[in-house]
Amino acid sequence: MFSTFFSMLQNFLLLATILSSLISTTTSTLDDIESNDIDHSPFESNHIWRYEFDEVRLEMVERKGNQFVVGGQPFYVNGFNTYWLMVLAVDPSTRGKVTETFEHASAVGLTVGRTWAFNDGGWRALQKSPSVYDEDVFKALDFVVSEAKAHNIRLILSLTNNWEAYGGKAQYVKWGRAAGLNLTSDDDFFIDPTVKSYYKAHVKTVLNRVNTFTNITYKDDPTIFAWELMNEPRCLADASGNNLQSWIEEMAFHVKSIDSKHLVEIGLEGFYGTSTPDRLQFNPNTFAGQVGTDFIRNHQTLGIDFATAHIYSDAWISNTISDSHLQFTESWMQSHIDDAENLLGMPVVFAEFGVSAKDKNFSVSFRDEFIDMVYKNILNSTKRGGSGAGSLLWQLFPEGTDYMDDGYAVVLTKSTSTSNILSLQSRRIQMFNSKCSWRCHWGCRKKKSSVDGLFSQHNQL
Repeated sequence: MFSTFFSMLQNFLLLATILSSLISTTTSTLDDIESNDIDHSPFESNHIWRYEFDEVRLEMVERKGNQFVVGGQPFYVNGFNTYWLMVLAVDPSTRGKVTETFEHASAVGLTVGRTWAFNDGGWRALQKSPSVYDEDVFKALDFVVSEAKAHNIRLILSLTNNWEAYGGKAQYVKWGRAAGLNLTSDDDFFIDPTVKSYYKAHVKTVLNRVNTFTNITYKDDPTIFAWELMNEPRCLADASGNNLQSWIEEMAFHVKSIDSKHLVEIGLEGFYGTSTPDRLQFNPNTFAGQVGTDFIRNHQTLGIDFATAHIYSDAWISNTISDSHLQFTESWMQSHIDDAENLLGMPVVFAEFGVSAKDKNFSVSFRDEFIDMVYKNILNSTKRGGSGAGSLLWQLFPEGTDYMDDGYAVVLTKSTSTSNILSLQSRRIQMFNSKCSWRCHWGCRKKKSSVDGLFSQHNQL
């Protein structure tokens, strides 16, 4: 009996030694990811930072508490925006730019993209009039989704716009007026029953679309990370926020009634409203608290799965670059991470952030510093199991699309320093996801001490 026990003890000790070695190796690998490891562009074919993926079967992204999960494992986001992919995919002469965008994103390890699943009226419209669609444009959207899948990139698909670009709520109101409705404001979009029915019909059409490239219905496709109700909704006609809140409640229920599998988010910029007067101090200006949105109240809506905020210090504070931009960004991010964790109990994604080359005193070095600050704040939350779930750079461009540039374009093949920062963030998040899923089993918050050292080298950048 003693010999049997001794043999079992030997096996146990051997197993413990192996596990200890694996843990040490994982931690060492993470700690060794330093700034001097990224001297080369991720676009060099023989470089260590190039991400090569075999095509895999994607699984649905779900939410567990204040974190995203895929197949029971953590899924933190490092991603990008390129809103115009569908429009370029319509034309065979520019369709290759869609593939190129995903190739560049994949090369630096980006895993989520955000783009428009709408173009209401106007040039290359997806929806030419209520419930009337251009099949060629819909096939272009199919292509975008299929190319994302081919590059193992998930998509957040936005369903309409607050702004006039690509139609948005203004176009819906125009359609309503053309049908004889007495509409006096673009914000009637949120309250008129007929106009709301137009939007609901569009949602139903998109979610039930069968992709002509993959033969997968959108609402069943794990390539889609989440549905976004609207890009940057605002309702200036009702500063109380009641009209927009009612619309969010109605449309979140509508989306979930058609598709209960995918996550849903609103598309908010993150401004605090009247429900939390003590948080108004974190808004960039007084006006931000009067646009009818409310970060806390809106995100407490049943059917909303995660929070979003945008970061545009150069548009909200001043278009002259200064250290005040970094100070605001630090405060803005921390307040939203804290509130998502303590008040909402859900993840928060900083779904747009960037610096415009049109800003006074702009430089690539400042842009890099800004991006690096955003990433550090995400990592500080990530390593303690907090609600900071990721960020999406605004916006990624392939070469030869300068005519689409709004000032925020990042062409990775032309900016080695920026591409290296993106790649490093992707690497660290990927390594953390792997380590956390293996060791913590969703006890990251309880195992804080075991992950405190994972990203210590990040401060050397």
